[in-house]
Amino acid sequence: MQEEKKPEILDWLVLLALMLIWGSSFILIKKGLRTFDNLQVGALRVSISFIALLPFAIMRLRKLKIRNFHLFLIAGLFGNALPAFLFAKAQTQLDSLMAGILNSLVPLFTLILGVWFFGRRTHWLNVTGVFTGLIGAAGLLWVAGGGSLELNIVPASFVILATICYAVQMNFIKNYLTGYDPITIASLAFVFIGVPSLYFLSFHTDFYHIMKHDDGSWAGLGYIALLSILGTALAIIANFWLIKRTSALFASSVTYLMPIVSIGWGIIDGESFLPVFLIWIAIILLGVYLANRPPDKLKRFYRALRRKYSNSSVGS
Repeated sequence: MQEEKKPEILDWLVLLALMLIWGSSFILIKKGLRTFDNLQVGALRVSISFIALLPFAIMRLRKLKIRNFHLFLIAGLFGNALPAFLFAKAQTQLDSLMAGILNSLVPLFTLILGVWFFGRRTHWLNVTGVFTGLIGAAGLLWVAGGGSLELNIVPASFVILATICYAVQMNFIKNYLTGYDPITIASLAFVFIGVPSLYFLSFHTDFYHIMKHDDGSWAGLGYIALLSILGTALAIIANFWLIKRTSALFASSVTYLMPIVSIGWGIIDGESFLPVFLIWIAIILLGVYLANRPPDKLKRFYRALRRKYSNSSVGS
C-alpha cells in the first residue's frame, strides 16, 4: 500500500475547486431532468464525458496492459456509470440540496471499506464517527419527510448506494491504480462505460426525438454537458490527482464541503430549507470529522484527556 502524504496548500486549493464544481452538480442534474428522463440524464452524463476524454484515451491505450482491463472497468463502473444513473434516479423525487447533503456520507463509506477490505487502521472514535454520521443522515431524512422516512427513504437509498460506489472507486484507485497518471485513469475508465452508454442513449431512448421536437432540449443538453465536461471529466482528473498525492479519505472529504454549495443553489432555485436541517447536517459533519481523524492523533487526544482528568481527580 502506498504511503499517504500530508496535504499541502495546493491540495487544499484543488479540494476547494472540487467543492464548488461538484456542489453545483446536483442543481445541474435537476435542470437536466426537466427535459430528459433519469435514464437519459445518466446516459448523457457518461456519454459526453466519454467523448470529452476520448482523445486522451486514444493516446494512452498503449499504456494499458491487458491484465489491468478489469481494474479500469471497475473504476469506471463504480465511480462514474452507476453514480450517474443513481443520482439522476434519486433526484426525480429528492431535492438537489438534500442529494448534496447525503452525498457527504462518502468519507464514512470510504473509511468502512478501507478498514474491511484494504487494511486501513482505525480507532474506536473512527467507528463512533461512522455511526454518528449515519444517525445524522437518518435524522435529516426524518425531518425532511415531516416526521416520517416513507417519503424520502427510497430516493435517498439511491444516493446512499451511489456514495458506496464512490467509496469503492476511491479505495480501489489508491490501492491498485497509483501507477497510472490521473488523466490515464479517468480517460481509460470511461472507455469501458462510454460505448455502452452511447449505444443505450441512441437505440433505447427517444433522445433524438426530444432534441428535434422539444424547444427546451438544447438548454437541457447544455446543463448536462456542463455537468459532464466540467463536473465529471475534468473534476474526476483533479480528484484522481488528489487521491494519488494524498489519500482516498482526504480526496473524499470534498463531499462534506459540497453541501454548502448544494444548499445555496437549492435555496436560490426555490427549494425548502428548514433551520432544523442545520442540526442534523452538523451531526453528519461531526461524524465525518471523527471518522476521518488518523488513529494516532485520536489516541494521543484520548490519552491527553485521560491524563487531564486523572490529574484532576488526584488533586481533588
